[in-house]
Amino acid sequence: MIDVSGLTKTFGSLTAVDNLNLCIEKGEVFGFLGPNGAGKTTTIRMLACLIAPSKGTASIAGYDIYRDPQKVRQSVGILTENPSLYERLTAYENLDFFAQAYGVTNPQERQSRIRELLEFFNLWERRNDKAGTFSKGMKQKLAIVRATVHQPPVLFLDEPTAGLDPKSAKEIRDLMEQLSRHENRTILLCTHHLEDAEKLCKRVLIMNKGHCILIGTPDELRYRINPNPTIQISLRELNPKITSAVENNKHTQTLSTNQLNAELLVSVKDARLATPEIVRSVVEAEGQILSVNVVRPSLEDAYLNLIKEQTSQ
Repeated sequence: MIDVSGLTKTFGSLTAVDNLNLCIEKGEVFGFLGPNGAGKTTTIRMLACLIAPSKGTASIAGYDIYRDPQKVRQSVGILTENPSLYERLTAYENLDFFAQAYGVTNPQERQSRIRELLEFFNLWERRNDKAGTFSKGMKQKLAIVRATVHQPPVLFLDEPTAGLDPKSAKEIRDLMEQLSRHENRTILLCTHHLEDAEKLCKRVLIMNKGHCILIGTPDELRYRINPNPTIQISLRELNPKITSAVENNKHTQTLSTNQLNAELLVSVKDARLATPEIVRSVVEAEGQILSVNVVRPSLEDAYLNLIKEQTSQ
């Protein structure tokens, strides 16, 4: 659905995006991560045919950004960080205006589509209220509806949960997941919120200073910074006998202890094989186990580590 090859954008001596290559499948929610100034928004603007690349090419929904820019614009819906709604117009009037601007000229088709989306987003009862009276979360929902009113196969969502309270942010995440599943939309999600990416994205791209650092699944990024899973064992009491038993277990790669919390952190190669053996060692050493968990670094840990690595080079 999105195919990018060698995409580059320079502004004078500044290279905002440098030789980006990317392929996103139909219906995929793809995360675009990176600090401010990484080149994320510039990439989206090129893909939406709002600015021209300096070199390289891309196709969106089968349309080339050079040969068919109008078709590309018709094939995408964009949510910027600012909802950009007409606050003196009602929710319905906003959508009716934008639907016509996007080329939905048939009144019956337009009315049916607007109702379908407002009901889908639980906004139908507020359709006659002015957008300026909406909360920030409701404005974000309405802006997503606006971006999808012409049924584009591709959505570019830039920081859709920025500044929202936890409840509103979860609602927006749930709605994005439903859009991907219910309407099979391909979503390019540009975000600083690692929780959004971890819960929604099949794959993510980490970008910094215009360069693509890594593309992969969240699990692949975690594996990049710590290939070995860690077994966390909480005990009623920790003593040298237990520590020695775990340390001498054949599955143990490294062992660290937290005496204050009576906790063992055991690095292993294969958690499924190692966990029962490690637990057996603790029990045979007369340890009283309170809980056992297999933990990996969070996506946030992986992201911060990769950015730090790339910045220090």
